[in-house]
Amino acid sequence: SFSIVNHRLMGDGVVHLACVKNTRKLEGPDMIVLHYTAGTSAESSSIFLTRPDVSASAHLVIGRKGEVFQLVPFHIEAWHAGKSWYAGRGGLNRYSIGIELDNLGKLRFSGDLFVAECGRVVLPDEVYTDCSGDHPTYWHRYTERQIRVLQEICSLLEETYPIRDVVGHSVITPRKIDPGPALEFAFSELQVKN
Repeated sequence: SFSIVNHRLMGDGVVHLACVKNTRKLEGPDMIVLHYTAGTSAESSSIFLTRPDVSASAHLVIGRKGEVFQLVPFHIEAWHAGKSWYAGRGGLNRYSIGIELDNLGKLRFSGDLFVAECGRVVLPDEVYTDCSGDHPTYWHRYTERQIRVLQEICSLLEETYPIRDVVGHSVITPRKIDPGPALEFAFSELQVKN
């Protein structure tokens, strides 16, 4: 169970890191943008995003076991959206909360292995196959615990801030493919279980 105190997420499994490069106040926030890290762990991705020499950051990173890292308070701008546009408005870093999900993203099928961009091999039971296009594509599955934590946090953010939209990164910029079709599948799978 989570709560928000002074624009910070509180609860079991929440780790707060300092991201001193982000200081500008948000206007809002009135939207949430979902991403995947494409990194090897929630902790390593979180530490990477707080580095002063990295021109990206996020408000939260949610790990595969439901652990949460908060890098930037919810009333401060994080650099997660990049050049972005949605509902007639650009520069969405100014208005949005960025949530990164620990996930390896799109995979390539090489020989008989599923391989992430970072070189890690993904076991077949952790692969989602998307058959909506001309040929199948392969994606790292999100975990049920991760999706439950994401839903709880998004509900809490919607209660606390004037959130109007929750969108994937690929919806706001054609340059990106995250969080990918495996997220939509994970949500639908969870609805069937509930």
